[in-house]
Amino acid sequence: MIDPRTPILVGCGQITDTTGKPSSERSRVAFCAEAANLALEDTKAAIGGHALGHEIDAIVVMEFFSDISPRFASPFGRSTNPPKSVARRLHAHPRQLLYAHSGGNMPQYMVNRFAEEIARGETDLALICGAELLRSTQNARKAGMVIDWNEDPGGEPDRIGDKRFGYSDEEARHELRAAIHFYPLLENAIRAGLKRNVSTHMQAMGRLFERLARVAHDNPLATRREGYSAERLATIFDDNRWICFPYPRLMNANAIIDQAAAVLITSVGKAREWGIPQDRWVFLHGCADGTDTWVVSERDRLDASPAIRGCNRLTLDMAGKTLADVAAFDLYSCFPSAVEVAMKEIGLSEDDPRPISVTGGLPFFGGPGNNYVTHSIAQMMNVVRTKPGSFGMVTANGMYLTKHSAGLYSTAPTEGAWRREDPKKLQAELDAGATRRVDTAPAGSGAIETYCVAFGKDAPEKGYILGRLDGSGDRFVAMAPNEPDLLADMLTREQLGRKVAVTQQDGRNVFRPV
Repeated sequence: MIDPRTPILVGCGQITDTTGKPSSERSRVAFCAEAANLALEDTKAAIGGHALGHEIDAIVVMEFFSDISPRFASPFGRSTNPPKSVARRLHAHPRQLLYAHSGGNMPQYMVNRFAEEIARGETDLALICGAELLRSTQNARKAGMVIDWNEDPGGEPDRIGDKRFGYSDEEARHELRAAIHFYPLLENAIRAGLKRNVSTHMQAMGRLFERLARVAHDNPLATRREGYSAERLATIFDDNRWICFPYPRLMNANAIIDQAAAVLITSVGKAREWGIPQDRWVFLHGCADGTDTWVVSERDRLDASPAIRGCNRLTLDMAGKTLADVAAFDLYSCFPSAVEVAMKEIGLSEDDPRPISVTGGLPFFGGPGNNYVTHSIAQMMNVVRTKPGSFGMVTANGMYLTKHSAGLYSTAPTEGAWRREDPKKLQAELDAGATRRVDTAPAGSGAIETYCVAFGKDAPEKGYILGRLDGSGDRFVAMAPNEPDLLADMLTREQLGRKVAVTQQDGRNVFRPV
């Protein structure tokens, strides 16, 4: 007998729209509700999806890009209470209305959290959902359309997650705030650890992301289905220009998409009560959450993630499984560095034949902001349903390889009462790890530990480094002076380990090669 309080995922829904016209009717919250209705239908509940929607007692909506990023701010308005707007469309009256703080880890984090609540008898049916409409927003703006997405359903949602910015004041002082800068910095640190030159590493990144592109080619929900070759991914051309060296465009998450996804989680007892067939049930066998050193520049190693390693270990241990038991993975894939570090920490070799993505990844499937992992989970549910008894692992990553969550899924039932280790135990271990001191007023000589070069439309515009001071070994953040010849040199000459002199200029640390 399966414990009736065992948490299970019972419904999933995904939408990718590449051709639809923008409208006032399809707002972000309306798009969330569309995906939620697909998830309700997917349960095949005997009482029907509409009636099951009335039973939802917890809703969490992933924070929309337009609510957190000035770059993606929408001129067409917003809902003041997104989960309540979704609830109204589903005719639901949930006890919990949650709006997640930013982080690509949050969908898996919420599955883990709701699983605990369900196992304790505190929640009956939880909906996790999100959507992005950046394609529609961009098209409507260009066309000068009048669209109204303003909505005030009343009240305010409870916020959940970690609301801190992902960068320090020192990093922000040097214009380091965005993922398109931090992940390239991590990438060159990875290359340093592997002792590869730029050309060899570009080819390796191309081979890695070719694997994702092949999956997207066969996924009708993917937004880029060309099936790019490794050579094309690693070659600079008009449609694959540099964004921030060493990443060309096709190695970046593709955020300009219209996508929505939703999953439903309940208990075995409630699933039986509502007549949800057992072939819809997906069990969460193991899960974990953990956060690495929050500030990138303060991390002991820039090519490692103790939190991913710890989450993987706990997830497998909770399930009583080993890495060999996992048939498929969906590794968070905003940039190559995120995948490379995850593979190393989990123990996957470059030539491991198992899928490292079931969607096609954020550059090719699509990168719907904080909601990508809801798609990962939905797709993994369908994968393990198609292969009953198999196991699939989803990893989730928030900020700059900072916040991590993992889940192991299967149609095979769990045994005994569902329990997880208190996440605070792993977090205490992670918090006790080594960190690096950052000198905020460095002077003298040092060496480049890692670097990146940010591009404008046609040419390099900014150069950034993390360096180590001679003598103290302290780390420092610095920018290149505004000299086109130096930026060009950073693209053509090896910078790792290069000696520099660092000084202060106009309120920032500036480096020059010596």
